[in-house]
Amino acid sequence: MKTLKITFLFCLISALSFANVSQAEKQALIDLYNSTNGDAWNTSWNLNQPVSSWHGVTLNNNRVVTIDLSFNNLNGELPESISGLKNLKVLNLSFNKLNGELPNTLTAMTSLEELKLFSNNLDGSIPNDIGQLSNLKVLELYNNNFFGEIPSSIGQLSQLENLLLSSNRLIGKLPNSISNLKSLKVLSVFDNSLLGTIPSSIGQLTQLEELVLSNNAFYGNLPGELAQLSNLKTLLLSNNGFKGNYAILRDKLPNIIDFDLDEANMKGALATLDTED
Repeated sequence: MKTLKITFLFCLISALSFANVSQAEKQALIDLYNSTNGDAWNTSWNLNQPVSSWHGVTLNNNRVVTIDLSFNNLNGELPESISGLKNLKVLNLSFNKLNGELPNTLTAMTSLEELKLFSNNLDGSIPNDIGQLSNLKVLELYNNNFFGEIPSSIGQLSQLENLLLSSNRLIGKLPNSISNLKSLKVLSVFDNSLLGTIPSSIGQLTQLEELVLSNNAFYGNLPGELAQLSNLKTLLLSNNGFKGNYAILRDKLPNIIDFDLDEANMKGALATLDTED
């Protein structure tokens, strides 16, 4: 009888150790593993072991809150079922070989605070309803093949601090709704095919420390409201079609360290500037 009790207790402990997350969350992780060739990852998962032992997965109160599989040779597409990770706060799949479009279900992951998918081969458009990720603080999609326009709903991400969309194939104007991102510290969209003038409302981003617009097709005069961005440390604007001479702008930004304009824009006074709705 004693042996039977010990055996039962051992089985119970083993069962509890393997039931450390919900079946829905575990299945979402397994789907991610299968859809990105998990057997070939640099550090793979033993699916027969508890989720708590899986590389890059962090649990809190038996809920998956972080997935960091950067530099891990993920190759394939993100599964629709990833939205089953309802409590996920950080998803970092950067520096891999992910391809295809972002799943439509991604914007249902409203607990996300950091979404880092940079340096992959992802394509398609940025979801129009990206603004549903209301808790997002970091959105880093640079160095992929995303195309189309930056959706205006991005202005709904009121807690966003870092927005990095550089080195994609984005087109269209910088949406005016970006001026709603009052917590934004980094805005980087260089090396795309964005065009139009820079909206004067950009001067409302008073927390901005980095503004990187180089290598696009922006044109016209820079908005004088740029001089209101007193926290700017980096301002990179070269290889666009800006007109006017803005060397004096450096003197109007007390914390500027990295300042880059085309040679033609480096002489003279700050002009009266264009705006575009």
